[in-house]
This record gives sequence, structure tokens and C-alpha cells, in this order.
Amino acid sequence: MSNVTLKVEGMSCNHCVNSVEGALKNLGAVGKVDLAAKSVTVEFDESKVSLNAIKEAIEDQGYDVV
Repeated sequence: MSNVTLKVEGMSCNHCVNSVEGALKNLGAVGKVDLAAKSVTVEFDESKVSLNAIKEAIEDQGYDVV
């Protein structure tokens, strides 16, 4: 398992948290959003999902991974 913390711009509320965490869950990854830090820590299996797929899933929800 791999862990990565990504900076995510555009999150402002619990709906944002749920959107990002739900998108990651659909990929088989586990995300924990820190709304105050504008970041998400993701635990994932690199043999099942790529970091690029994780970034795309977050961006597809309308947020910017920086």
C-alpha cells in the first residue's frame, strides 16, 4: 500500500469532503480530507490504481490538484 498527500484547491465544505472521499472510494482508494489544510491523504494499492487516476478522479469532481 502507498500513501500520498495531495493539495486540493476548491474544497470549502462537508459536501466537498464527501465528494472527494467518495470518488476515491469508487477507485478502491481510501482518502482522508483535511479541509483546513486543503489536502487529502490517500492510501491506495499501486497495482490496482495509479496516482494519475486518483488525481483525475478528484479533478472530475470539480477540484484542482496542485
